[in-house]
Amino acid sequence: MIYWTNNRAGKQARFTRVEYTLTERFIVIAGPTAVGKTDLSIQLARAVGGEIINADSMQVYRGLNIGTAKPSVDEIDASGIPFHLLDVINPDEQYTAAAWRTAALESINAISSRGRLPVVSGGTGMYIRALLYDWSMADTPADTAIRERLRGDLDVNGSASLHIRLGAVDPVTAQRLHPNDAVRIMRALEVFEACGTPLSVLHERDKVKREANTKSVLFFLLERDRETLYTRIDARVDQMIAEGLVDEVEGLMKMGYIRSSPGMQGLGYREMCAYLNGETNLDDAISQIKMNTRRFAKRQITWFRTERDAQYIDLSANTMAEAQERIATAAVRFQCSSN
Repeated sequence: MIYWTNNRAGKQARFTRVEYTLTERFIVIAGPTAVGKTDLSIQLARAVGGEIINADSMQVYRGLNIGTAKPSVDEIDASGIPFHLLDVINPDEQYTAAAWRTAALESINAISSRGRLPVVSGGTGMYIRALLYDWSMADTPADTAIRERLRGDLDVNGSASLHIRLGAVDPVTAQRLHPNDAVRIMRALEVFEACGTPLSVLHERDKVKREANTKSVLFFLLERDRETLYTRIDARVDQMIAEGLVDEVEGLMKMGYIRSSPGMQGLGYREMCAYLNGETNLDDAISQIKMNTRRFAKRQITWFRTERDAQYIDLSANTMAEAQERIATAAVRFQCSSN
């Protein structure tokens, strides 16, 4: 497997391929938004002496707390479990799957060196796939010139225009992405322009060549029946509003972060930007957040169904306590088998 390091020489970025192998053991807990990953991960980390590595692409942003359901400082302190890769960058910065993978590998090695078990927890399938597999998209370096040009096009013409452009060069990826998902649309266009190959083609290659190191990874995917999951999503959005999501977004906008900033493209943030800009009313913005989050969860479910190396845990058929016991038992056996 490989990742890219960025060695700058003047204004030119030179990229070097660096090989790595998964040698330290770790656990992955993934699944759609609002399924219950954080609570279960905390309980597992307590049971097995673990530390949690965030694998949520929005929780890496500083200041995006309520809308990302990020554990608060008080919640983390109360859990007694160290968390890693939260609050890594500012909302106006890009953070690629390759960058996250590099940081996650460093965290895994550091946690393991302390005799503890890394627990990678989150719903960003790109991050998890980048960590586990030799994944082409993650290894495609960012091209600043292309990205800035695409961002300019986004500001002028909107994400729907970029989505149409993506459909012309990569209809498979365009069909998978929502027209409002500007960050991933731009990344897909950037990959195509940088290497001349559609992202969907790279994904197909990766399905053939990916080789999970099953001896090093214990991978669990959480799921619930669709109706229950959607009810949990709606309740979470209502809780976010009650906790002050509007004020959080307004504060970020006052700091100079605009709707086209990478972090502000996240669910809850782009809809609240529209409300605060006078483009819609609050009730409609909340309804949009719920609808868009349900659609996002559906796409996450579709993504994770392609994972062959995961064990599925149905939280609709099992209580949280039963799921915790099953995962903790498997984790203990996993640890013992390494001795």
